[in-house]
Amino acid sequence: MRVALFGRKTSSSDLNDFFPEFFNFLRLKKIEIQVEEKFFKALKKIKNISTEGCSTFTSHEDLWGDLDLFFTFGGDGTILNAVNFVREARVPIVGINTGRLGFLASINKSEIMENIDDILAKNFKLSQRSLLCVESEDLEEPFKIALNEISVLRKETTSMITIDTYVDDVFLNSYWADGLIIATPTGSTGYSLSCNGPIITPTTENFVITPIAPHHLNVRPLIISDKSKISLEVHSRVPEFSFSLDSRLNSMPVDKKITIRKADFPIFLVDLNNKNYLETLRKKLFWGKDSRNQPQ
Repeated sequence: MRVALFGRKTSSSDLNDFFPEFFNFLRLKKIEIQVEEKFFKALKKIKNISTEGCSTFTSHEDLWGDLDLFFTFGGDGTILNAVNFVREARVPIVGINTGRLGFLASINKSEIMENIDDILAKNFKLSQRSLLCVESEDLEEPFKIALNEISVLRKETTSMITIDTYVDDVFLNSYWADGLIIATPTGSTGYSLSCNGPIITPTTENFVITPIAPHHLNVRPLIISDKSKISLEVHSRVPEFSFSLDSRLNSMPVDKKITIRKADFPIFLVDLNNKNYLETLRKKLFWGKDSRNQPQ
C-alpha cells in the first residue's frame, strides 16, 4: 500500500500529541509513504519517528500515480489545498481534523488510531464532491479548479462593482454588489453561507450564485444546475478586481470574461462508517442547541 501525507501546520508541536503513534503504525505495516516537502521538514523535527525511506512531493506532477490514500492533517483549508495535489487522480482524501470546524476534515485526530485499521482496509464510505473549473485568458495553473467556491470581489475601492452574469449564454443579471460567489454544494457551508446562501447537500447536482452585499435588496441567491455554464464580466471604477478560488487569491483586469463550469473530474472524501453528512451539519452548526442552558 502507498499513501501520501500533507499538512499546512509546519510546527512539530502541533503534531506531537498524536502523530508519532500514527506514523509509526504505518511504518510497522510496511506502508510506503510520500510526504509533501514542507510538511516533511516539520516531521523531521518530531521525536520518536524516523522519516528515513520516505519520498517527498512538491506538486501534482510529483505525486505517485498509484496512491491508495491521501492523508491531510489540519482543517478544511488543508483539504482545499490538497485538491490541487490530487486533482484527477481519484485517490480518496482522508481528512484528519487538528483544527476547529471540520466540515470536510471530519475525522478528529483523537479518532484516527481507533479507526486506522478500517481506513487502511478501505472499510469506509466515499463522499464524491464536484469541483468548479474556471476558464480565462492567461490564468495561472493554481487558479483553475476549486472545491468550495469561486468569488469575484471589489479591490482597492469602496465603490461596488458590476458583474454581468450569463447562464448558458443567456443574460441573468447585472449584480451591483461588493462581489459574487459561485459555490458548489461543498462550498454552500462556507463563504456562501456567510452571505445568506442556502445549504445544499453534497449529492445535489447544483451550484449556487450568491451576491455579496448587493445594493438591490430584492436580489437573492440562485440555485442552478451544475451542468450549466456561467459567464462573468466585471466592471469597476478601478482597473482590477480580486478573484479567488477557495483560499487562493489573485487579481484580474476588469472587462475580462470568466467562464465557470463543472470540472470533468470529482474528488473523493473519506467518511467513517459511523458518521454521516447530516450529523456533521447538525453538530457543526449547533442546530437544536438551547443557548439558554449555557453558563453566562
